[in-house]
Amino acid sequence: MARSSPRRPVLRLDAALGTAVRRPDSLAAEEPLEVRVRALDAPAAEPVVVTMRTPGDDVDLAIGFLMTEGLLTGPDDVAAAVHCGDPDPADEHGLSSMNVMELTLRPGVPAPDLEGRRTFGMTSACGVCGSASIDAVSRRSRHDLREDPTSVAPEVLLSLPDRLREAQRVFARTGGLHAAGLFTRSGELLAVAEDVGRHNAVDKVLGRAARERLAGGWPLRGTVLQVSGRASFELVQKAWCAGVPLLSAVSAPSSLAVDLAHRAGMGLAGFVRAPRLNVYAGEERFAPLDAAAV
Repeated sequence: MARSSPRRPVLRLDAALGTAVRRPDSLAAEEPLEVRVRALDAPAAEPVVVTMRTPGDDVDLAIGFLMTEGLLTGPDDVAAAVHCGDPDPADEHGLSSMNVMELTLRPGVPAPDLEGRRTFGMTSACGVCGSASIDAVSRRSRHDLREDPTSVAPEVLLSLPDRLREAQRVFARTGGLHAAGLFTRSGELLAVAEDVGRHNAVDKVLGRAARERLAGGWPLRGTVLQVSGRASFELVQKAWCAGVPLLSAVSAPSSLAVDLAHRAGMGLAGFVRAPRLNVYAGEERFAPLDAAAV
C-alpha cells in the first residue's frame, strides 16, 4: 500500500489565517513499468511498452494492455507473469527495482507481432494506442458490439460515478488518481482499478476482468465501463477491443472518441453527473430514455 501512496513532507500555507504548517502528506505514486513478452522458444523477452503507472495490479495492467492492443487473444495465452527485480526499494528516491513485468507465453503461442508498430513509451497523461486512425482500430477489434443488445437505464448510469468514487481507496488518501470500474447493466460493481493514468486504470480493470473471467469472460458482453475523467479515443478503443458495449465518463469525450464509438456501435455517455447526462453515441443503449425533439 505504501508504494501506491508514499508520504512526503508538504508546507501548507493558509492565506486567510496567515499560517504555515509543515506536515506529511500522502501522494499518488508514479513509477515506470516496462512490459516484456517472451515466447517459450525465444532466447529472451522482447520489450513491448514502458508506461508511467501507480504500482499495484501490474499483472492485470500488462495483460489488459496487451489484450486491448490486440497483441494477445486472451489471458490463457500467458503461462507466467513475474516481476523482475528486488522487492525492496532500489534507490534513495524510493523507486523500486520491481518495475519490469515479464510475461511468458504458453507453448504454441507466438510472440506478439510488433511489425508496423513501435515499442513505445506512455506517460500517465495519455496513452499511445499504436495506431493513429479509426480504420486501424476497426481492423484490430475482434468483437462486433452490434451483436450485444445491452441497454442501461439512465438512473442506473447516473448512480455509477458515486459508486465508483466510494470504491477509490487510494484516491481517498491522495486525491490524485483516476479510476475505472466495470459494472453490470443493473449497476453491480464487478471490478475497480486506480492509477495516475486513465488508460492504465482501464487496462488494469479490463485485465482483471479477463483474468478472473468476470461477466462471463472475454468479450465483456453486457457490461458498462465507468471512468472518472474524460472519454478519450484510446479509452473507447480499449473498451471496443474488450467487447464492452457502453462507456460512461464523468467528463467530456473527445471528437475522435465519439467518431470511434459510432463506428463501433458503442453507447457513449459524457458529463454523467446526477441528475443528467449527455448521450454522444448509441442512443438505443440508453432505453427507456426518450430524446426530446429539438
